[in-house]
Amino acid sequence: MWINPSTCLQVNKAHLHYALAAAFWFACTAVATLSLIPVSELPSITLDVWDKAQHAAGFFFLCALGLVAYPRHITRVCMGLLLFGIVIEVAQSISGWRTGDWLDWLADALGVLLATLGMRQLTNHASSNQPE
Repeated sequence: MWINPSTCLQVNKAHLHYALAAAFWFACTAVATLSLIPVSELPSITLDVWDKAQHAAGFFFLCALGLVAYPRHITRVCMGLLLFGIVIEVAQSISGWRTGDWLDWLADALGVLLATLGMRQLTNHASSNQPE
């Protein structure tokens, strides 16, 4: 029995979608867990630039992964991640062992924005290089 290559490609695309979606949700769970676990000795710094860079990088990664996993749902991915960032900051504020910071959320939003713009640029570049 011969295998039709186009059928295999469709199955592989479906598997890739599920793998990317699973990776996205796993990453979101990891970020939430790491954001909410108690940290006994955090330095008291008014504005820690490295912390903000980590927030931006983390949400850049989440957004890029989300946009690859769900390319037809750009607005939902971006708005969902912005809401996710707010929920994390609120949860940290009420946890008793972490502190929420609206500047952390702004860094999250910057990461989402940069990932969205970067993915848009890649998509535009890829579509302009398609043979006509």
